[in-house]
Amino acid sequence: MGQKEQERLHRAMGYLGLRAPATAAGLLQLTAELVKAGVLEREAADRVKDAMACDLVMSRPRTAWKDEFEVSVRRELDRLFEGDLGPKA
Repeated sequence: MGQKEQERLHRAMGYLGLRAPATAAGLLQLTAELVKAGVLEREAADRVKDAMACDLVMSRPRTAWKDEFEVSVRRELDRLFEGDLGPKA
């Protein structure tokens, strides 16, 4: 991953609220590599994504509605897991 992509990933994870960006970046990359290599099935990657989403939803801001926040978090995680790092700077 190049410097610009890494910066976009960092911003996207911060926006999403991932509290340990370095760990999250590594987990995203590792999951993608394992799926690509055929070592990890898509369903397993989805379970990783679900675990992340559940934790993020539990720590949502008090002002956010749970259902709306969860939809937003899952949409953003889907984007990150598919390699969409958001707008280019």
